[in-house]
Amino acid sequence: TPMLRSLVGSEMCIRDSNYTVEILKKVSFNPKLFKKELVKASKRLLPHEYSELMIWVKNYTFQNPHLYNSII
Repeated sequence: TPMLRSLVGSEMCIRDSNYTVEILKKVSFNPKLFKKELVKASKRLLPHEYSELMIWVKNYTFQNPHLYNSII
């Protein structure tokens, strides 16, 4: 059913966003890797997901200033 497909799709989007955040945290020791993963996320995530991710990124880089130049 369309409703079920929609729910499954949105759950996948949430998992993609959560996965991206986990990957970014794991590579945050290296600004180049962080930027590389952020670029990949910009191509993979939907626009609204990417906007939400960027809110997280701005907060995260505020707490981790060595990553600030990695923001696209």
